[in-house]
Amino acid sequence: MGLIAFFCPWSRSARAPPLCETGRSERERERSRRSSGTARGGKEEEEQQQQRVVFGAVFFFTMEWQPDEQGLQQVLQLLKDSQSPNTATQRAVQQKLEQLNQYPDFNNYLIFVLTRLKSEDEPTRSLSGLILKNNVKAHYQNFPPAVADFIKQECLNNIGDSSPLIRATIGILITTIASKGELQTWPELLPQLCNLLNSEDYNTCEGSFGALQKICEDSSELLDSEALNRPLNIMIPKFLQFFKHCSPKIRSHAIACVNQFIIGRAQALMDNIDTFIEHLFALAADEDSEVRKNVCRALVMLLEVRIDRLIPHMHSIIQYMLQRTQDSDENVALEACEFWLTLAEQPICKEVLSGHLVQLIPILVNGMKYSEIDIILLKGDVEEDETVPDSEQDIKPRFHKSRTVTLQHEGDATEEGEDFDEDEDDDDDDTLSDWNLRKCSAAALDVLANVFRDELLPHLLPLLKELLFHPEWVIKESGILVLGAIAEGCMQGMVPFLPELIPHLIQCLSDKKALVRSIACWTLSRYAHWVVSQPPDSYLKPLMTELLKRILDGNKRVQEAACSAFATLEEEACTELVPYLSYILDTLVFAFGKYQHKNLLILYDAIGTLADSVGHHLNQPEYIQKLMPPLIQKWNELKDEDKDLFPLLECLSSVATALQSGFLPYCEPVYQRCVTLVQKTLAQAMMYSQHPDQYEAPDKDFMIVALDLLSGLAEGLGSHVDQLVARSNIMTLLFQCMQVQDTMPEVRQSSFALLGDLTKACFPHVKPCIAEFMPILGTNLNPEFISVCNNATWAIGEICMQMGAEMQPYVQLVLNNLVEIINRPNTPKTLLENTAITIGRLGYVCPQEVAPMLQQFIRPWCTSLRNIRDNEEKDSAFRGICMMIGVNPGGVVQDFIFFCDAVASWVTPKDDLRDMFCKILHGFKDQVGEENWQQFSEQFPPLLKDRLSACYGV
Repeated sequence: MGLIAFFCPWSRSARAPPLCETGRSERERERSRRSSGTARGGKEEEEQQQQRVVFGAVFFFTMEWQPDEQGLQQVLQLLKDSQSPNTATQRAVQQKLEQLNQYPDFNNYLIFVLTRLKSEDEPTRSLSGLILKNNVKAHYQNFPPAVADFIKQECLNNIGDSSPLIRATIGILITTIASKGELQTWPELLPQLCNLLNSEDYNTCEGSFGALQKICEDSSELLDSEALNRPLNIMIPKFLQFFKHCSPKIRSHAIACVNQFIIGRAQALMDNIDTFIEHLFALAADEDSEVRKNVCRALVMLLEVRIDRLIPHMHSIIQYMLQRTQDSDENVALEACEFWLTLAEQPICKEVLSGHLVQLIPILVNGMKYSEIDIILLKGDVEEDETVPDSEQDIKPRFHKSRTVTLQHEGDATEEGEDFDEDEDDDDDDTLSDWNLRKCSAAALDVLANVFRDELLPHLLPLLKELLFHPEWVIKESGILVLGAIAEGCMQGMVPFLPELIPHLIQCLSDKKALVRSIACWTLSRYAHWVVSQPPDSYLKPLMTELLKRILDGNKRVQEAACSAFATLEEEACTELVPYLSYILDTLVFAFGKYQHKNLLILYDAIGTLADSVGHHLNQPEYIQKLMPPLIQKWNELKDEDKDLFPLLECLSSVATALQSGFLPYCEPVYQRCVTLVQKTLAQAMMYSQHPDQYEAPDKDFMIVALDLLSGLAEGLGSHVDQLVARSNIMTLLFQCMQVQDTMPEVRQSSFALLGDLTKACFPHVKPCIAEFMPILGTNLNPEFISVCNNATWAIGEICMQMGAEMQPYVQLVLNNLVEIINRPNTPKTLLENTAITIGRLGYVCPQEVAPMLQQFIRPWCTSLRNIRDNEEKDSAFRGICMMIGVNPGGVVQDFIFFCDAVASWVTPKDDLRDMFCKILHGFKDQVGEENWQQFSEQFPPLLKDRLSACYGV
């Protein structure tokens, strides 16, 4: 079960993309702050008549355009009103704006106020430009050519305005026009801006550079294309000249412009790469922090795309980055810290960085402390806030992960489809969504620990000892974070110290500082695997006891971290938790009455994970009595359109699967509601597709989660689900869901999982629909949608086992696709395994139809199934392969060694299956003769040879 709030102190998801200029986001903020509205409340018909006179005049460019004084005053009043905090005024402004936008020369008034009306205050002029920018975005294609030309000319004539705010606004306006496809139809723009860089007037040079930087950000690919005649060939050398400009602002603009072309490896930059790097080195010690930040950013990107050019200078670059990671300006330090993250991904990392670890490790560790501003923003001094309701923006959007059917392997209980999912939903230890120096330092230490492993520890352990036992809580907290960051990479080397460290961390769970308690939860979860491998009384029991106390902590951040850590512990401990189930359930159920909105969603996840981890052990009357009433109460409180249903449905799905027959008293209302959710969503989707202007598109996640819970019910209740299915129209709905061909393949993915589960639980209800379902399943055997394909494949295998020989008419619908999938390179493991099982099952029920293709799939079939645990699915698949070999023995001859290896993977096959294996092995040996068999078996690895000899006497 994927954790909804996997509590991670650094989430790369929060990080800005590497090319996102911070200046850019400031511009965006400026836009949204200022363009919140724009005109005063509606006047009557008489005023509208005046507007028609003022703005509606046909306007000819016999001479330069001039505003009508009355019109100008109206526009100025509108701009003043739009700065009012009053919502009614804002609404009236919006209405008036919409009216005025019908008159093309309204935009002339806006540019006039921005560029010419210097008597007005700067915020009003800038606002006029931002409203014009919004109009360009929305209606530029409707501007008369004369209006568009007037705006363009005014922008270029006034790019050197004495006000930095007005220059920036004009720059934004130029970029917006350029982004409307105007770079091609405004040929003079780039040459003029580049010429203006030579101006002796600082404002003109800076304004032009500001505009060029925004164009480079927005149109980097276009500037390096034939469509524009590759203007970069002129622009890059031009920008490089300004790296030595006397103004730091201009130097900074110049680097930022060139930086836009590093990741895309623009040819013009690659041609000048040595000059660029030389100029960067010359600016390394620049006194301006913005310049240093851009230099660091450039070096980080060059490390990714042109490491060959940096290798000769790597020692000096590392020394420089060590300094900059400690820069007094945190933005520079953060940019430099990215260097270690990027370097860790390069093959040369170990070689070039080994000698510098002694300097680097203390710097990274130091960067992992909370800054004073962090502590203020995180309310680090607030200990008890559990009664403060969550604000809705604290709760991140929740995305459901659709069900993917996986098989059991030799090692783990299950391996969730690792090939299917994106990264886990990492939540930060900070609600600060900004990627900051603390998170970057911690992430860098984590990846470097994975590169250097235990070689890191001599540099770290002396520091750790000092940090972990430090009297200052901020320093102790950073030490606990360090310990968590190295858990994955340095686990082996840490093992001797864990008997001392784990009790210390458990003690930190009751520290008086909430931020220490929360980071201790996270770090302990990183060592959960080791804790579980020790005798339970040593560490598991004390850790579990303390974590359960923290789940009921008075601080919401600690509750969240504890819940998340406990879910990780559940996944590691599995049935080890069975003796403590009563105590665990008491705590989790008590938390229901205590938690605010956000943590409630994480609590559902912890309960669902518990059910997944202990399985049928939860099916005890005492446990059911504790757990189900609060869950059902929440279920009844939530409306059908409430997105909190997602985590609750997921939780119930796990609980239903674990409780099996114990869920029966609760199943009917839950089942009915799921069917209703599916029906409602389908009906909404139908209405939307027919009348998109009248209806909103439905949120299909409701349907997906409902289908997955129905799967959980079918799996948990087995044949008990029969009556529920008989009294509902679920088969009709399922047929509709399976045909949903839109941007959400998850609908089909969950539909096929449910079809497979219903096939196993109550096939008589599925059988009448097989003729309709099979063609749909066949067309979804498309590995482009891996999870959909996987579940369709699995469902076909389950249907085979129920249909028996009656499957014969459908074999050709699916067989070719399945054989193609099993032979595809790089097919994910889970899909390969399910495909092999289904091919085997098809051969089991229809050997005559499938056996002729045996030679085309036998080798990948055998290699796919050699690691699967002995189970019913594997049993039926191997029976199928044996029957096909009986029909077409020639199909296996070339790859017989693979068949031998697959047979040897069985630990305890059933007696009749063992006899089938024996018959084939001895038949082959007899066919080739003793001497040839001896030569053939010489190729076997010793283990395989011994196993076949011991188990099958060959």
